[in-house]
Amino acid sequence: MKRGGTSIILKNSRNQVLLFLRDDKPEIPYPNLWDLPGGHVEDGETPEECIRREMMEEIETDVSLCRPHAVYDFPDRLEYIFIMEFEAAAETIPLHEGQCLRWFSENEIPWDKLAFGFDLVLRDYFSGEQRWDNNQNFTPDREQPPVSTPIIQKYIG
Repeated sequence: MKRGGTSIILKNSRNQVLLFLRDDKPEIPYPNLWDLPGGHVEDGETPEECIRREMMEEIETDVSLCRPHAVYDFPDRLEYIFIMEFEAAAETIPLHEGQCLRWFSENEIPWDKLAFGFDLVLRDYFSGEQRWDNNQNFTPDREQPPVSTPIIQKYIG
C-alpha cells in the first residue's frame, strides 16, 4: 500500500493561499522550494488526525475546523488535501520547519518552484476542481483506499 500524506490549503479572505519555503538542505526532498503545510500519516493515524498533529507541530495552529477537500493518487503516495479559512499575517505564525511562510494569490504563485506535485493541487483548487475516491469517502474505515481505487474529478461551485 502507498504511504499516506496530508496537506492543507489555508486560504484567506483575499483568495490567497499560505505556502512555506522548504529548508535549503541538500539532504531533504525538494530543498528551497515552496510547499503546502502537511506531513506523513503515521501508522494507526487517520488523515484527519495527521493534519491536526502536523499543524500543531509545524505552525502551532489548530485546524480542527478544516474540512476534506481532495484526494490525489500520486505515484509515491496518496495525498489527502484539507482546506480551511485562515486569517493571520504570515510573519506572526510560528514556523518550526522551513525558512518562511508567505501568502500567495494565484498570479503570484511560483508555479515552477513548488514541491511534491502541489502545482497540480493548487491549479485544481484555483480552477474549482476537487478529486475524490469513487466511493465519495475521504477516510474509509481508518484505512487508505486501495492503490487501484480510481480517482475521479468533481467540480465545485
